[in-house]
Amino acid sequence: MPSTSLTRALLGIGACVALSLPAMADDLPESIRIGYAVSDTGPYAGGAGTTITPNYKLWVEEVNQAGGIRVGDRQLPIEVVAYDDRSSSEEAVRAVERLINQDEVHFVLPPWGTALNLAVAPVLHRAGYPHLAVTAVSDRQQDLMDRWPRLFFFLSTSSHYAEGIVTMLEELRESGEIEGRVAMVNVADQFGIELANAARALLQEADFDVVYSQSYPPGTQDMQGIINSARQRDPEAFLAFSYPPETIAITDQAQTLGFNPPLFYTAVGTAFPLFKNRFGDNVEGVLGIGGVDTDSEVMVDYIERHTEMTGQAPDLWASAPTYASLQVLQQAIERAGSIDHEQVVAEMENGTFDTVLGEITLEGRAYWEGWQVGQWQDGVFRAIGPSDREGAAEIVLPKPDWR
Repeated sequence: MPSTSLTRALLGIGACVALSLPAMADDLPESIRIGYAVSDTGPYAGGAGTTITPNYKLWVEEVNQAGGIRVGDRQLPIEVVAYDDRSSSEEAVRAVERLINQDEVHFVLPPWGTALNLAVAPVLHRAGYPHLAVTAVSDRQQDLMDRWPRLFFFLSTSSHYAEGIVTMLEELRESGEIEGRVAMVNVADQFGIELANAARALLQEADFDVVYSQSYPPGTQDMQGIINSARQRDPEAFLAFSYPPETIAITDQAQTLGFNPPLFYTAVGTAFPLFKNRFGDNVEGVLGIGGVDTDSEVMVDYIERHTEMTGQAPDLWASAPTYASLQVLQQAIERAGSIDHEQVVAEMENGTFDTVLGEITLEGRAYWEGWQVGQWQDGVFRAIGPSDREGAAEIVLPKPDWR
């Protein structure tokens, strides 16, 4: 059944006109029906409710307030059909199939996370829909895009983020700030395994001493054994390739156990407003995946709009790319003058787009310019890596003691 908070409703207008697909520029519907199935419940709900759903709502509200998406000489408001995928691959597939075959939506927005995006990708491919896999991270990216030619990525690859933190460790070792002892843990799903494998290979190639490496099942909350084992090895850098529930648990229990290495890195969820709300001043110096350029006026404006309209601050890693992907979709539709999928995909592949990330292109159907490493500094999750990129803040090391 549809989510109670996101029931099938026309946003900004009062009625729904159901038409069969495809609708061409000379046979346009009264509204553009956009569907999505995201995790309102289950272990992925925290990530989806922070990164995906608020940006979908914000975009729809702003587009409809502006009169809709311009297609040819008309502006068409957006109608939303939404379901809860319950953090289940099977449920996500069923929901997307229903959106396409029963609800006959014109476009389907993606679920949250790598696993669910890869689960629904074959369904979207068979139906000929563009797939904006904005929160999917995989080293199989090129193979997946070859298999599914309407698939787009916005967060790059696992190796991209592993390279970011390992390059930073190399810079710190060269400057004499660390010697090179690293402990790492990872969630045992595709995201965590790929990141850990990439980081391990890069660390070994760069002659770091990986003193501890351990995986754990998704959703694990008792991290005391892992943290104690890592602490006994006296690492200078602790890397956790984690999802939000474990990111919170690891940080919380590291404080309880007094584990405070000079460099403390957790992955997904570190940039969430929840992380700051939960740990207050103890976020200072914590590193994580992603980050934003806090000197960008466009980014500052987006953060203010997001906070005002949704009632919560954005995730300072993947929220902005999520919103940017929607801007790309809108501009591609408007340039194509059509909601025909092939025409829209062609525009996305070849165009340059004005977004909250600045002017971007999707070279090879992927956005490659995202920040790799961020750090909480003075209450803001600032981008710090690549360190030689304009807008990067300097790393604060060592991390302050837990308070």
